Amino acid sequence: MAHGVAEESERQEELADSSEANRPLKHWSAAGKSLATAAVVAVAFFAVMLIVGLLHQRTVRSELAADSRDHARTPVSVTHPQSSASQLSVRFPANIQAYIETPIYARTNGYVKRWLVDIGARVERGQLLAEIETPELDQQLREAEAAQVQAEANLDLARITAARYQELVKHDGVSRQETDQAVSTLHADEANVKAAIANVDRLKEMQSFEKVIAPFAGTITARYIDIGTLIASGTNTLLFRLAETSTLRVYASIPEGYSKDIAIGVPVELETPGTKGKIFSGQVIRTAGAIEPISRTLLTEIRVPNPKLELVPGEFGEVTFHLQSAKPVLIISASALLFRAEGTQVALVQDRDRVHLQNIQLGRDLGTSVEVVSGLTADDAVIDNPSDAIIEGTNVSVQQPETE
Repeated sequence: MAHGVAEESERQEELADSSEANRPLKHWSAAGKSLATAAVVAVAFFAVMLIVGLLHQRTVRSELAADSRDHARTPVSVTHPQSSASQLSVRFPANIQAYIETPIYARTNGYVKRWLVDIGARVERGQLLAEIETPELDQQLREAEAAQVQAEANLDLARITAARYQELVKHDGVSRQETDQAVSTLHADEANVKAAIANVDRLKEMQSFEKVIAPFAGTITARYIDIGTLIASGTNTLLFRLAETSTLRVYASIPEGYSKDIAIGVPVELETPGTKGKIFSGQVIRTAGAIEPISRTLLTEIRVPNPKLELVPGEFGEVTFHLQSAKPVLIISASALLFRAEGTQVALVQDRDRVHLQNIQLGRDLGTSVEVVSGLTADDAVIDNPSDAIIEGTNVSVQQPETE
């Protein structure tokens, strides 16, 4: 009995010792699990941070690449062609001339006796302008009149003689030869009288040129003589210059591009610096009908009424033509043009960011803008003021216009 109790007591002590021996092993197993979990969490955290960092770096690189591409594109501004109006007003310089202007010369020799008009004077047709003394011509006229009287006297004698001989020949009082000579003398004297009369008439006509008269109504624009001036007939001595200014001729050189629209009757407005903005109406009355090969212009004549004589010949003016365009065209800014070996071009933006160089045909030059006859449509995006270095396929960035 006692032995059994002792054995039981030893068994319990062994179990107790075994339990104490196994307790540290269970403690270290729980700690290892905690460390492993922490390590996994740390690794996962660093993995997540690494992934986040890589994604951020990728995003930054993409943004930098996009910025780099944007900076590599050339910034440009674009415009769209505009349709031209059917009526167009264009302005050109012009020269104003009198409708009729002529120099007045003497038709006889002599000296100026007096002059009656000076520059600026309005004269009527047939009005006396000056008188010329012609003593030599007067003497020639007197001689011619005396020669006419002599020729008429000889004619009277020849007529009587011829009649007498014709009567005597019937009775054989004179020979037929003498009668024929008397008749011939009569005919010669008749011709001499006609010649003498013609000479007198010529000298009288020359004498009438002693009085210088106006060939038409107008304004004396120049006087070149004074009392006592020696006058030679012909074009040696210019007396006056006369201009008809109630109607004016205005000449303008029209560029070739507008020549097709210039027609007889096209209305025109004339302005001059001296009339303080007043507008004078006129119309085209004729053109040269040919382009001047050096200036490439069409000479056009315009008639402008000037009843109040407000305009004067020789004055500078500007004429405005109101033209009706026969064919609608597009208009672009002149700054958009490129002049290359391939011809006149414009740079278009296609596919939003690509440059295409388009050949065009120009029409009229409107100053800051030009007409385009062919090569463009109203929907084309035309680069305004493109760089001379721009080429086909260049990447561009279209800049939006600033709004106020």
